[in-house]
Formats: sequence, C-alpha cells, structure tokens
Amino acid sequence: MAETHSLQDLQQQIISSKVFIQRDYSSGTICRFQTKFPSELESRIEKQQFEETIQTLNNLYAEAEKLGGKSYLEGCLACLTAYTIFLCMETHYDKVLKKIAKYVKDQNEKIYAPRGLLLTDPIERGLRVIEISLFEDRSIGSSR
Repeated sequence: MAETHSLQDLQQQIISSKVFIQRDYSSGTICRFQTKFPSELESRIEKQQFEETIQTLNNLYAEAEKLGGKSYLEGCLACLTAYTIFLCMETHYDKVLKKIAKYVKDQNEKIYAPRGLLLTDPIERGLRVIEISLFEDRSIGSSR
C-alpha cells in the first residue's frame, strides 16, 4: 500500500522524475494545456482526476483571457492614467492568476501530495508547461 505524504514531507524528499504537460496550440494561442494522460502517472493518480485538474486549469485560463466590458474599461483607464491606475487596482487577469495559484495549492494538498506528486503553477514555468514532480517512494526498502 502506498504511503501518503503531505506538502512538508515532499520538501524533504528526492525528486525521482518530472512530467511535463505541454501547451495545446490546436485552438490557437490561447492558454490551454493538453489533457492527454501521461503514462508515468498511471500508478500514482486516476486518469479522471488528472483530466479534471487540467480541464479546470484550462477553464480558469480561459476566464482570465476573456475580453469583456470590464477588460476594456481597465485598458481605457490604464491609458488615461499612464498605467498608474495599476498601483492601486488589481486587473481581472491578476485576480484570476491568484485564483489559479490557490487552486494549484489546494490540489497539491488534497490530491497530489498524498500520492507523492507535486503540481507546479504554470505561471512559474512561463505558461509553457505544467510541471508535475514525482517523488521517490521511500516506503519501499527503507524504514523510518
């Protein structure tokens, strides 16, 4: 039976490998990641859970990039104030990025860390990939 881990336990363990989920450019340049399930994760997490995480991230990035009246108003105010408005106001995009960071943290705490995995926020990799670190399972062959 696999040992469960917490985020603090993972910080002290050795990374055995990393899996990278690439951007999906089939629909243009919008920020979207591939939902193809990597074979390296088969023994660690269910395919449905993985796809749900990626799909939620894709939906959140679509929300961040959505243009609407509020986005246009932010742009107009930015131009009128020589962009100094952003010193006292947070953009819609920034708000959604914070929401994504919180989602990734929650997913790590509840789903990924107990399985010896660590999901890295895509913004930390320039929105090019989603990095998933696999930690070696020390429950095999070692006693604590």
